[in-house]
Amino acid sequence: MRDIVGRRKLWFTIPCVVLVVTLVASLVFGVELDINFRGGSLVTYSFEGSVDKGQFEDTIQQAFGQQISVQEQQDVVTGRTNYVANLSVKEGISPDQQIAITSALQEKFPDNKIEVVSTSNVDPAIGRDFFVKSMVAVAAAAVLMILYIAYRFRRMGGWSAGVFSVVALLHDEMYVFAAFVLFRFPIGDSFIAVALTILGYSINATIVVYDRIRENKRLLGSKVTVDEVVNVSINQSLTRSINTTVSTVIAMGTVCVISVIYHVESILVFSLPMLIGMVAGAYSSVCLAGPLWATWQNYKAAQNKQK
Repeated sequence: MRDIVGRRKLWFTIPCVVLVVTLVASLVFGVELDINFRGGSLVTYSFEGSVDKGQFEDTIQQAFGQQISVQEQQDVVTGRTNYVANLSVKEGISPDQQIAITSALQEKFPDNKIEVVSTSNVDPAIGRDFFVKSMVAVAAAAVLMILYIAYRFRRMGGWSAGVFSVVALLHDEMYVFAAFVLFRFPIGDSFIAVALTILGYSINATIVVYDRIRENKRLLGSKVTVDEVVNVSINQSLTRSINTTVSTVIAMGTVCVISVIYHVESILVFSLPMLIGMVAGAYSSVCLAGPLWATWQNYKAAQNKQK
């Protein structure tokens, strides 16, 4: 039987290291926001033949005079690849700016027949409102989870179980955020979608472990220590956790590979952080939620002995 609880210091150290790396990366490289959150303009360009994405982006930056980003987009009607330029302009791109950029592109790539397909301006207020409402939803979900788990597992110190399940969820969300920061994905609608999905995915795995702890605590009683109860429970649910994680990771990994092959960045921005969040969820349910609860129970027992 694997001694999961006995290695708790290692399991607790790994997320701390990831947190430090994520914070350092955020400070050094910054956190890139999607256009829906910071506002700006999206200009879609069509072209014939092959156009180097890096040169395309550099040409727009020189003509526009600001840092921009370019993403590939598959046209579902024609099947051709378009480039979407993400321009940070609070009041939207002006006609003169658009003409200057298009002229620069046509001059740089004269044989590729570059044309503007569409232009859309985005108000950042809409994105901020959506972000605030999403965070309120996450906070409300966390409170409800604590209340539900506290009631369902009231015979094993329900409030502590509820709190540590939310700590495990925050761990998973940290990995999702780290994926967006380290892979330079913009924080936007995809981030919110992944964060909300991981909430439901991860809490289910944690409840399975807690359920085993509750049953074993009832069956074994005072014959064994808290650490032994938790360790037995985690080992009993380990196979299920691994099988569930492997099957979902394979499915999401397939989506990642397909999105890379066909250059569908909008799907990759969702699927890759989702895959990382799923692995983090399996890790937290096995290596964090149970050991954290056991550590707290041991601490309370030690405090009671001193009284």
